[in-house]
Amino acid sequence: MLGLTKADFAIRAENFNLLQPWNILRIFAGFCMLPHAAGKFLNGGLNPGIVGFFTKAGMVPAEFFVPLAATSEIAVGIALILGICTRFAALGGAAVLGLAIYATQVVKGFGWLWNFGGHEYNVFWALVMITVSMSASPPPKSTRPMFRTRPAANAAGLFS
Repeated sequence: MLGLTKADFAIRAENFNLLQPWNILRIFAGFCMLPHAAGKFLNGGLNPGIVGFFTKAGMVPAEFFVPLAATSEIAVGIALILGICTRFAALGGAAVLGLAIYATQVVKGFGWLWNFGGHEYNVFWALVMITVSMSASPPPKSTRPMFRTRPAANAAGLFS
């Protein structure tokens, strides 16, 4: 189902080989998800600023969606750090970031620069997540080209 196998859930030493650039990106992306989950809490409870943001974005009841978002970020982060279910974890991370882009758009309107409340940061990390997912995807089952190609014409306009 969905191409998941037992191997997708295995923690392998090769997942931590820092000589492989994709491992570095995957692990770093996973670690970057964790502070965002932590920021949703304050003094042992939900961060009121985050609850207010979720409410303004229409994600109500925010008291449900804030912990759900934090749990999603933690699950994605841990899976990416450990290299388990990488394809799906990274796509889940992209989905979480897509929702963050949507919420920012609803609350603040369009803006690009992150330091002014724009989408730049979330778009960048969503693209990183998609790229990590693509790097973990198995090669296609068939090497047959998607489209048929015609032979190139020679100088006389005839097919060789």
